Amino acid sequence: MVSRPAEFCPHCGTSLETTAFDGRERERCPTCEDVVWHNPVPCASVAVVDRSGETPAVLCVERAVPPGVGDWTIPGGHMEIGEDPETAAVRELEEETGVVVDPGALELLDATTMPPRDGKHVLTVHYVADRADATGEPTAGSDASAARFWSPAEFDASEKTFRPIHEQRFRNAAVWFE
Repeated sequence: MVSRPAEFCPHCGTSLETTAFDGRERERCPTCEDVVWHNPVPCASVAVVDRSGETPAVLCVERAVPPGVGDWTIPGGHMEIGEDPETAAVRELEEETGVVVDPGALELLDATTMPPRDGKHVLTVHYVADRADATGEPTAGSDASAARFWSPAEFDASEKTFRPIHEQRFRNAAVWFE
């Protein structure tokens, strides 16, 4: 199994050939006779919503690493081996913002795929959590150059940009608890 299209068998290094299998064209090793599965990479994110002000605000991060350096997103990232999506989402939240929430406080917001980039397909499980269930103050961490709460109106009035794939999650999270 690979996360990007393979040209060579990951087991023996033989050049792959295309074959029809299960109604799709797939890459197969003629030596091992195995299909090399090209699967999406699982990711998880969590939108923390602060409802203490006049309008709800969602915790976001400004990306400090590619792709999308300078764009704003919901905190999240790749799941690790042995992690369930909730655990990955709260780990990424803490790494990127310093804010901590118990996985049991998460509610499912959405699950999406994003357009492939360099042949890599991503499936993200998105969660939402109430700020009242979280601890810590937002501080830019690992992949972030900034972390803060934004209301949709504040964001719209700024000159900042969202990564297109994250903006709808941001807006959906802002009204989640209404």
